[in-house]
Amino acid sequence: MPLGKRVRSSSAAGRLETLHVCSILSELGSKGHSGENVTNAARRVGVSEDRKEQPEWMVRELLKQTRRRHSLTFGDRVDIMRQPRYTDDSSHGLKVHFENHSDFMNCLIDEKISLDSLQNLKLAFEDFETGGSRSIDARNFEHIVRRCLGLPKTSNAQIQWLFKKIDYSGQGRISWSQFSAHVLQEYKEKEETVRRRKHVAFALPATTRSRGHGSPIINIHHNQDGTIITVREDGAVCYWSPELKPLMTKNMFIEESTNRKSKWASDFTLMKEYNKLMIATGDREIQFYELSTLEPYCQINALDTVPLSLDYGYTGADNCCILYGDTEGCVNIILISSAEDTLRLWNKFPKIGNIPNTAIDSAVLSPNVTFVRWKVHQDWVTQVKYLPSFQAVVSSSNEEASSLVIGCMLPLMDAEQQLIEIREACYEGKTKKVQLNWTPQVRTSCEQRIFTIYKGVKAFDICERHSLLVTGGMDKNVRMWNSHYCGNPAGILKGHSAPVTYLFISSEDSKILSVSVDGTVKIWDIGDQCCLFTADPKASGIHGAISACSYSSSVKSLYIAADSMAVLSLKIRPKLHSRLTVSHDEPVTCCGYSSEFRQVVSCTEGSVVKVWDFDTGRQVFEFCASYDLSGITCMTFDPKGSRLVTGGKDGFLKIWNFNNGQCLKTLQKDGVARDVCDCVFLKVHKNSYVMSVGRDRKIDIYYDIPEDPHHVQRPQPSWQDDLMSGHKEDILCVAHCPPSLLATGSYNGEIIVWNVVSGRVHSRFVSPLPAEHQNVEGLDTSVPSIIFLKNSKLRQFSSATALLSSGAVGCINLWNVLSGGKFVCSFQASRFQQKITKMSKMDKEAMLYAADQVGYIYVYNIEKFGLDPNLKPPRAENFWRAHTSRVTGLQIVDNDQVLLTSSTDFTVRLWSAHGEFIGTFGQSESWSIHICSSWMHPSVPYEVLIDPLSMPDHGILTVKTCFSSINNNKTEVGREKLKLSGILTSYRTTEQ
Repeated sequence: MPLGKRVRSSSAAGRLETLHVCSILSELGSKGHSGENVTNAARRVGVSEDRKEQPEWMVRELLKQTRRRHSLTFGDRVDIMRQPRYTDDSSHGLKVHFENHSDFMNCLIDEKISLDSLQNLKLAFEDFETGGSRSIDARNFEHIVRRCLGLPKTSNAQIQWLFKKIDYSGQGRISWSQFSAHVLQEYKEKEETVRRRKHVAFALPATTRSRGHGSPIINIHHNQDGTIITVREDGAVCYWSPELKPLMTKNMFIEESTNRKSKWASDFTLMKEYNKLMIATGDREIQFYELSTLEPYCQINALDTVPLSLDYGYTGADNCCILYGDTEGCVNIILISSAEDTLRLWNKFPKIGNIPNTAIDSAVLSPNVTFVRWKVHQDWVTQVKYLPSFQAVVSSSNEEASSLVIGCMLPLMDAEQQLIEIREACYEGKTKKVQLNWTPQVRTSCEQRIFTIYKGVKAFDICERHSLLVTGGMDKNVRMWNSHYCGNPAGILKGHSAPVTYLFISSEDSKILSVSVDGTVKIWDIGDQCCLFTADPKASGIHGAISACSYSSSVKSLYIAADSMAVLSLKIRPKLHSRLTVSHDEPVTCCGYSSEFRQVVSCTEGSVVKVWDFDTGRQVFEFCASYDLSGITCMTFDPKGSRLVTGGKDGFLKIWNFNNGQCLKTLQKDGVARDVCDCVFLKVHKNSYVMSVGRDRKIDIYYDIPEDPHHVQRPQPSWQDDLMSGHKEDILCVAHCPPSLLATGSYNGEIIVWNVVSGRVHSRFVSPLPAEHQNVEGLDTSVPSIIFLKNSKLRQFSSATALLSSGAVGCINLWNVLSGGKFVCSFQASRFQQKITKMSKMDKEAMLYAADQVGYIYVYNIEKFGLDPNLKPPRAENFWRAHTSRVTGLQIVDNDQVLLTSSTDFTVRLWSAHGEFIGTFGQSESWSIHICSSWMHPSVPYEVLIDPLSMPDHGILTVKTCFSSINNNKTEVGREKLKLSGILTSYRTTEQ
């Protein structure tokens, strides 16, 4: 279709649009099995419920088609929908394009095809053995897939599309091993994609603060205002801010006489409803302090055993309970009604030392206090917790037989009635003295649920919302249980190499946090039962024995007490505005278009590669290109567009089958490898090569031999001219001009044109500086983009080769390559004098597209450019703001007359050749390239619209008034600063 031409639906192009709508409809309507073909999808067009789910533009187009095709029957329209869509590709002739390959693969991956069918398919492959080669061609592949997999309604184009993706090398034949490897690889990458989307991580290393000299911290709790409270074993209480800034420290224990051992704390907890802090001590005491002032309030002493673990629960209506586990394996429960009055009464008792005191024997005589003691374990109680919804107590120990027990708080039936009688006797004022019986009771089987776990339990947590219980202990495993069933665990999470000492369930995030005694922190996904993140002590910087941990859901931070206090904060992804759409979760570094599959591939700093459907904007596939997440810096396709080549910050080049995420080859040089900045795939005579440039300032050349069995490939020897007289600075870009020219541009502005056949320098030149900036220090002269203009419509280059390069202060320079690198002329392309980062040119038109590092796209007609140096520089035919930050990818898709762009603002976008906004890849509503009503135009990206730099330069906006003169001055100053920054700022993004 000619650029900008509007066509009627009755024309050939109009029919193409009509067929394309049906193709999209079939994709939207298809669910699961591809055998539910477009017939059902077409029939659903008339259903009002499904029509609500269709995009508005599609409804409009379907209504138009109904009016246009009034003479066709319903069945005729279905037949039209069944027809494949054809695209005009001058290089490949007429080509069938099918969009539902993913539906076909889902049949395989989602286990909708039986194992017997796959076995039959394997046998069918073996039946086609010819000459010892277990491979078949496309026609036979189509035949056996239909026969063996039971997919009679699957289209021919669908099967052929799968065949092409498996046959990435273009040999025309595939084997059973290639087929099965493709399916398994795609399944694996889809699993990894799901896991990657759930990925969470702590910011490393941890923020640490000295906890002071003395005893270890016994526990960590959080106050309602976000304050972190710690208590050391020697009784020192410290208040911290969420960022671990010390706020207050006080020692709660008075100094004892020298002939007696010092008092020590075993655990503490908070009574937030009563503003109290409770500390259990080794002297068999439970002490209460004012939470705000840390002043002593009261204490209960003369407990029969030492309380090891302490918990508190508010039961409502001024009632509460205090729980503690002791050294005899007992769980002790103190139930307090009218708790505020009871505590106030205890505060009036005589003091021992500096704190009012009451013995437990006297405390239980109060009608408001009930004491229950259960014999639960045969070993020390490691943790105790109150469950308010169940009104139950959970306790654990290192003993296997009763590792964890969920039991009732009060005895049932007759024992409960006895307690009621005791209370009534106290209310009536009878003189009968009730003796406190320290003999523990034993629960019946109906009063408790016992979990038997190998090597016992050191830590647990329970989520009442999901009925999930997790346990950890000496066997280093984290077990997941249904809290209502004590049989076998629902899952076992393995990965720790030391005993697990702390667990926390984040129910809102469906995550589990675990900490082992060696300082390793892990985050697990509850649904997938897999580890999402691991921080070892070396990475986190947490050293020493772990004495206490606590996770704060409000600030998403894990606090750990070891040799120092440390906090690990979760990396929180910023919540985007509802109108914002992003293609990736990190900056996009490059993008490209594959004409073979009509797909767009984009890569990011986080080493994530996404494959998009060019015709709809939907994501097709995704994989991670590096396990260490080293960023991808550049990419290119092989000449056919079936293989992807990526370069990264790790200095490696990798060749991919991007349809299933399989790494076919790794291209790397010996020794220390530095960042790859750009790469190109070229053919010289009959040989194919991959060339890369980067921080090592040399050109690396690799043979491309798909059938080579070696996975790792080393480069060819460097050219002598490259070693002796090559670039002296980092090489930022490379461009190829068939058959034999190659150009490279470097950080210092030098451009070298090479003869790839001889390896000699053809010409060398340095970017000139504008006259007004000759003496400016720190001027950015780097060359991030160059393109050849061979066989262009430039009148002065009818028989020569031209080269365009990005220059200083937003300029574009024109060179005559075949005249020894002669400089022709230059013009300023960026309205803000920002560096031009990417350039692209139409094949059949003299239209140049240039992008700068603030997101603007400029369109220039360069047909007459350079004819007369005295003529005015070309004016932009059109310009628009495509992104809010540096443009990292720019490609013209000539056959469709659209422009593909990517940016560090996390987006990949598609535009018409006139700058009309088609859409952002990954948006909720799909588009159709050939149907303008499906585009986002006339709207623009929301973030571009609200960005201050997008404000138009109009005279009325600069009119000064008494209210706006100050703001206008600031705006002008801001624009001048932006221009100045574009001139003076060095190319820092490239250095990074």
